[in-house]
Parts: sequence; structure tokens; C-alpha cells
Amino acid sequence: MSSASSATTGATKPSSTRAKPANKGEAAADYLDGRLGIYSLAKANLRKIFPDHWSFMLGEICLYTFVIIILTGVYLTLFFKPSMGEVIYHGSYAPLNGIKMSEAYASTVDISFEVRGGLLIRQIHHWAAIVFVAAMLVHMMRVFFTGAFRKPREINWLFGFLLLFLGMFDGFMGYSLPDDLLSGTGIRFMEGAVLAVPLVGTYLQMFMFGGEFPGTDIVPRLFTVHVLLIPGIMVGLLVAHLILVFYHKHTQFAGAGKTEENVVGMPLMPVYMAKAGGFFFLVFGIIAAISAIATVNPIWAYGPYRPDQVSTDAQPDWYMGFSEGLIRIMPGWEIRAWGHTLNLGVFIPLMIFPLVLFVLAAYPFIEAWITGDKRERHILDRPRNAPVRTAVGSAWISLYVVLLIGGGNDLIATHLHLSINDITYFVRIGFFVVPVIVFFIVKRWCLGLQRRDKEKVLHGRETGVIKRLPHGEFVEIHAQLPADKLHKLTAHEQARPLELPAEVDENGVQRKVGRLTKVRAKLSKGYFGEHSQIAKPTAEEHHEITSGGGHH
Repeated sequence: MSSASSATTGATKPSSTRAKPANKGEAAADYLDGRLGIYSLAKANLRKIFPDHWSFMLGEICLYTFVIIILTGVYLTLFFKPSMGEVIYHGSYAPLNGIKMSEAYASTVDISFEVRGGLLIRQIHHWAAIVFVAAMLVHMMRVFFTGAFRKPREINWLFGFLLLFLGMFDGFMGYSLPDDLLSGTGIRFMEGAVLAVPLVGTYLQMFMFGGEFPGTDIVPRLFTVHVLLIPGIMVGLLVAHLILVFYHKHTQFAGAGKTEENVVGMPLMPVYMAKAGGFFFLVFGIIAAISAIATVNPIWAYGPYRPDQVSTDAQPDWYMGFSEGLIRIMPGWEIRAWGHTLNLGVFIPLMIFPLVLFVLAAYPFIEAWITGDKRERHILDRPRNAPVRTAVGSAWISLYVVLLIGGGNDLIATHLHLSINDITYFVRIGFFVVPVIVFFIVKRWCLGLQRRDKEKVLHGRETGVIKRLPHGEFVEIHAQLPADKLHKLTAHEQARPLELPAEVDENGVQRKVGRLTKVRAKLSKGYFGEHSQIAKPTAEEHHEITSGGGHH
């Protein structure tokens, strides 16, 4: 009897301690959780803490505008015809009736005037692309100036750079699709750049265009790359970027209670999810309002593309303007040898164009090599506390702006009544001079701000209260800063420059020091030497002054 009872007991499965689902929805949730592990995944991640600072919203703008681009792009693909086949237009826009044009241009005009809401969706799509690239650039500059790219986030920096790079080119392909006079001029510009590539330029051109320019295949091929290839790669990079943000935890600015080991902020759910939802609709609403008020790329005003015409005031979107500026300011140099011509006036800018961008991509690795710092960094720098890095970033931005001026030299000349030759020469000189000037000005500016911070830490803030001393001297009363403010101004580390070993060792044998080591030491001195940072106040200096031992 006991044996049978024991066998029966052993065969019986233990009852689940989980409560019975109260309704069908809860039962469905239990079913999915048992197979996908959604509950444990959400429990581990939805309560993740994120720091709160307005600059972190720049990355959110990038994400939301990308979502807007995808949503509006799907709608536009339903009506757009990516074909260069010729048709005669007979639509609702009377000024173009009877004109020969491509199917791509005709379908874009139909989207603008005959599809319900089509023009608004086109405008939202284009404006979202403009804001998307702008937000990515500003977001990367925030990451750059605060040092958020340091270990362990170097790979994530590269993902962000690739998103910016691909976003620029996808935007260029997008506004080239309508086959209007302006975008056709841009494609002709691209064809000239491809032809300038030595040896293989003509083969690349024939492959891209399917024959002599303009060919019949460029719009369908751009369409495929624009809506499938590049967005697919960007989605993958975006997912990887967000995963690494979750994995490495978010950076934070120095403050009371904040260390390299913790994160001070609010949980993702429900605080940031609620904020993110509201912010998404705010971004969408602002872009929709801009799109309804300010028309961008009115292709019906330009007309269809014709190879024998060029539209006046032809300008690309702002993020490709610096590449055009490189072409416009470059002298028309050519080299003829062995029956071939090398067009240096286009080829040299074609090489400088990616170089300007890739310097930005490589910077985290260059700085890590100079500093030799292999520690993980989760506390952000104030830009003033990294004068050389801030000056380098400012110089890069100034170079970008100078080239934008070169890309719009004709508009500046006509609107400001200036000589286009004077503008071109200014940009040619400014390409080399302006970044250097900006570098030294910004570096001195940062050092001045460091001195001001040191003065505030040691002597406190000005109160505006004037006191007369017994011997008749008038002095302003200073109030000591609160502890959290003192922490903010003194929490940053100050690295020491690398020192080269002695020329001879203890046995009198001359040391061999490599050239790279010498370069690294020299750069390190430039970054962290006495002329590149102001020594922050020590606790002893602060105590001596505040205890009455010094003038206050």
C-alpha cells in the first residue's frame, strides 16, 4: 500500500504556484511569456535607469525623424513610378500640359497635385530628411565635445558616423529621384565626379547610368538603393546602436552622487516611455507644421530634366553643400599624359570630401592612442575641460561652414551684391586659415573659462554686496559655492602628458625611442601640457582661502 502510494506520488507533477489567469488577455500574455520570455526580458530592461539632460534629446530627434521618413516613404512608394520612360503630361497642373517628361517626374507631379495629401506627405518626407541629418550631426557633436565616445563606446561612435554618412547619401539619392531640372543637375554633378576617377571612371559611369548620360537606368537604380539597400543597412545600424546604448548604460554629466560605477536618473518605464511618446508627436507635429508652411523642392517650378539646361540658383540640400563647395573653389587643374587626361579640379575634391568626414570618424581612436587611457569612461567632460578636443571639433565645424559658403557662392554673390570671384578666393584661403584661427581662439576661450571656474571655486561667487573695510577699502563680498556646485567644477580629471624615457639607462646605454613614441609624446604634451590646461584648485588651496588664511 505504501509502495503504491509512493509510486502515485512520484508520478504526480507538482502544481504550479502561479495564480490562474483572470481573463483571456492575461492567459494570452502567460502563453507568450512561457514561449518568448517577454516578462523576464521586460522586467530586466524596462526599469533601466537613464540620466536626465536636455542634450540627450538630440539622439531621440534622430530616431523619431528616421521613423517619420520610413512611414512617409512607404506612402510615397505606392504612387511613385521609378522609370525614365518618356510620356506626354496631361494632368491637373496646366503649365506642364503637353510637355515631354519621364514617368518619374510625371508621377511626382501627380503625387503633388492629384493624390490626396500627397504634397504634404512629400514635404514631410523631405523636411524630415533634412532635420534627420542635422540632428545626427548635432548629436555627434554633443558626443564629441563631451567625450562620450571614449571606451567602451568607440564602436557605437562608428555606428553613429555610418548612420550620418549613409543618411547624407540616401538623402542625395532621394531628391534625385523626381528627375526634375534641379535633381538632374545634381546627378550630372555626380556623373562628373565619377568620370574624374582615374582608369575606372568611365566604366563606373557606364555601369551606373546604363549608357551615356543620362541613360535610362539611373532613376530605377537610385530608387532601389534609396528605398531598400541603404534603409535596410541603416535599420540594422540603428538597432545595433540602441542595443549598445542599453548594454553600456548611458553617460551622465558630473554631479553629486554620480560616479563611473552608477547611473543617476529615472527609469525607462514609465517615465521615459511617457516622455518619449509625447516628444515623438511633438517632433512630428513641428515637422508637419514646417512642411505645411514652407515648401521645399517645388519640382513643378523647375520643370523636367533636360541635359541642355541648368536651373539657376541650383543648390543641393545643406548636408551635401560642402562637397559642392570643394568642387567650386578648386582650380581647374588638369594633367595630360599618354593620351589620357586626369581632371585634378574634380579628383582632388573627390578625395578631400571623404577625408573631411573620416577624420571625424577616426578621432576617438586617435585620442585614445595619444592619451593611452584604457579605462572605461561613463562621466562626461565639460567641453572647457578638454580645450584641445573642443578646439579640434570647432575647427572641423568652421571648415564645414567655409565649404558651405563655397557651395553657395553664387547665391551669396547675387543676394549680397558681392563679387563671386572674391567669395571664391576667400573660401580658398579660408579653407586653410579659418580652421587654424578658430582652433586657437576656442582653445584660449576654454582656458579662460577654466580660470574663471578656478576663481569661483577658491573665492566663491560675486554677491553684488559692497563692504567698506575699517581702513576705507571697498570690497565685494563673495559667497562660497554650495557643495554640489563645487563638485561639478572640480570633478574632472586632468591627465599628465606622457614623458619620454631618459636618453640613457642606468648602465649608460643609449635608449632607442621610436619615431611614433616621440610623436605620441609631443601630441600628449600639446593636449595636456601647461599651455593646454589650467591646474584645477586642490582641496588644500580651497581650505586655506576659506579658513581665512588667504584674501577672500
